[in-house]
Amino acid sequence: MGFTEKQEALVKESWEVLKQDIPHFSLLFFSLILEIAPAAKNMFSFLRDSPEIPHNNPKLKAHAVKVFKMTCESAIQLREKGEVVVADTTLNYLGAVHVNSGVIDPHFEVVKEALLRTLKEAMGEEKWSEDMKAAWAEAYDQLAAAIKAEMHNNTNPAA
Repeated sequence: MGFTEKQEALVKESWEVLKQDIPHFSLLFFSLILEIAPAAKNMFSFLRDSPEIPHNNPKLKAHAVKVFKMTCESAIQLREKGEVVVADTTLNYLGAVHVNSGVIDPHFEVVKEALLRTLKEAMGEEKWSEDMKAAWAEAYDQLAAAIKAEMHNNTNPAA
């Protein structure tokens, strides 16, 4: 069936809400990642040397915005093109960075759970729905699949 117009609209609507308070939602997002997987802290250079998540860390905010925005853009691409299309240079960079950071498949599930929980809080009980959750989950899964494929290319280069 593909990614529907309704799913794209749900992602765009919730992205607009997230953008209203990126500092708060960035902090929440990373707090949830570390709540779910405390050892992940060492995978982020901007968290590694801090005893707690720094509230005013511009790198934390920038990284969270990238994750939120790329997932939102993935949703739009799924609707328009039927697949996630990321520039080769960006995808190559993402694959290399994730490999070098020691990211493995289960880490993507941690980030997905943190993303969905952040969105649920942003939207509130009255606007959050299973449909919205499914739309973001699909967009994230497609983006994660593209990054994982590139990670595989980085660890198994063609001879």
